[in-house]
Amino acid sequence: MQPFLWIFAFASTYPAIAYALTAAYALNGGRGRAGLAGLLAVLVAIGALLGWALSRVIDPPLTWLLWDMTLWLPSLAIVRTRIRRAREAGEGQTARAIGNALRQSVLHTVLLSGAVLFCVPFAWLVVTSLKEDEDMSKFPPVWVPRQQVTVTIHGKECGVSLLKEKGQTLKVATLEELETGEHRVQVLEPSSRLGEVLMVPGSQLQKVRVFAPKWENYGDALRFLPPETNYGLVFLGNTLFLSILSIIGTVLSSSLVAFAFSRLRWPGRDIWFVVLLATMMVPGAVTMLPVFVIFRSLGWVDTLRPLWVPAFFGSAFNIFLLRQFFMTIPMDLEDAAKIDGCSYFGIYWRIMLPLIKPALAAVTIWTFMGAWNNFMGPLIYISSPEKMPLAYALQLFQSQHGGEPGMLMAAATMVMFPVLVLFFFTQRYFIEGVTLTGIKG
Repeated sequence: MQPFLWIFAFASTYPAIAYALTAAYALNGGRGRAGLAGLLAVLVAIGALLGWALSRVIDPPLTWLLWDMTLWLPSLAIVRTRIRRAREAGEGQTARAIGNALRQSVLHTVLLSGAVLFCVPFAWLVVTSLKEDEDMSKFPPVWVPRQQVTVTIHGKECGVSLLKEKGQTLKVATLEELETGEHRVQVLEPSSRLGEVLMVPGSQLQKVRVFAPKWENYGDALRFLPPETNYGLVFLGNTLFLSILSIIGTVLSSSLVAFAFSRLRWPGRDIWFVVLLATMMVPGAVTMLPVFVIFRSLGWVDTLRPLWVPAFFGSAFNIFLLRQFFMTIPMDLEDAAKIDGCSYFGIYWRIMLPLIKPALAAVTIWTFMGAWNNFMGPLIYISSPEKMPLAYALQLFQSQHGGEPGMLMAAATMVMFPVLVLFFFTQRYFIEGVTLTGIKG
């Protein structure tokens, strides 16, 4: 019965929050964003106070379920009353606005919970990279990075702990940890026993911890890299080199081929385009060995060339995407350029490319992410440590320091951070390139 109550409580949260937000919108009565923000603040405060009060008298999941019902039923009554009064007063537009607010509230509540769910692994990655090793494997998980409070005694940093002795709680500092498991501690509080030295088992000590991210994990992760990598800058340089060349090659080759398939007329064009699309159905594992044999015959094994040269031969999906964008551009622009004496390459470079910037931005982001996270290619072709990119270097770091999750998560966070920053600042172009189907006026 307990699992079903948890599921029902979780499911009822969505309509409860949606109706509460809609009730705030309906009660706002056109007072503007400031009034709506004030109502939402009051609603959040009441909800938090109600949840705290219920948690004092009822155990979960009944607490959660009762909170949902307490929030849902009054909000439902307010929304229905407002819609009925608006219809009776002949204000159909107001009633429709409240109904639309309800739908939007449900939609955004579901999307927000999904976004939070997908952000949990990344949050766990960052939090783990800032925790001490002692908090790594605790259950329930520790979500707040903490460190033990320390004091300086005789020039030595000593950890502060709490010790319960004969009904009295003492604050002590660990002077020495003995091999027998006992700790030699010095009393800090109360003042009546200040300076007293005791021998106690380590199991009786409760460490005093405060919020303090352990930023040293990031420095330790870089210091544990081989000296010849210059704190990972060699790996970073190789990855940037591959990413830049892959972007240049993919954008130029794919856009040029897409222009030929969309704007030029030549025998067999449609047939060859179908053949090009058919190559997307060939698994990469099928072509892996023949491609390796080709690069080996060229003497390119253990070099970076196999990782960026193929980008200059285009990509079937990128060619298809750019071709669809090229086809949406009116022929009048091309005809006007021809009348002015512009060549086909001039039309491609001066007219067409500036008009498909959203698509080029999307291709650039995809290519950068693929080159940055490429692991299979370096695994096949690279054997020298000084030529490794970040993805392969991270795998080697994991094999050597897998037992130190703090440093491993710190290294993974540093590798992932540039991609997140890039996507954060370019997501508008990325989404526009995916969804745009016509010419932006």
